Amino acid sequence: MIRTKTVKRPELNLWEKLYFPEVFRGVLLTSKHFFKNLTLHAFHAIGLFRKIAAAVTIQYPEQLWKLPGRSRTRHRLTKREDGSPRCVACMMCETVCPARCIYIVAEEHPDPNIEKRPKSFDIDLGKCVYCGFCVEACPEDAIRMDTKILDIAAYSREEMKLDMNELLNPTIAKAISAKP
Repeated sequence: MIRTKTVKRPELNLWEKLYFPEVFRGVLLTSKHFFKNLTLHAFHAIGLFRKIAAAVTIQYPEQLWKLPGRSRTRHRLTKREDGSPRCVACMMCETVCPARCIYIVAEEHPDPNIEKRPKSFDIDLGKCVYCGFCVEACPEDAIRMDTKILDIAAYSREEMKLDMNELLNPTIAKAISAKP
């Protein structure tokens, strides 16, 4: 038997129903943060109150944010010593992907010690939710999300799809056609 709990919405009082007082409270809160940080930055500039932290704005893209070591960024495929992909086309990453954005076509490997390899390995970054399940599911450690590439933007959906060549060489950028 499934138990459900019904939660009633809190009733709004007259002050909250008027709308404008709540907007005014939001503006006051934003102003409070602004003037607090402005004052602290001014004091930091002359050497006072250094132990009290103030908000910092990163001037992106000139100044890049330092990413944590375990952050999930754009995908890449790892290579063997001979330069071929480590992927054995087991389809584990494709199966576990909740967004269904990984597409693998398998073929026989010329080396009899390796059962198969990917004929094509495509990822649609437009659908990807960057959950990292593909990395966790891979038994060969063939796929990783450690490229530190955050600039994932394109003019069309087709440009958001990465093929095996782009996954093996993540620093290669697609040639984006100029739009009139």
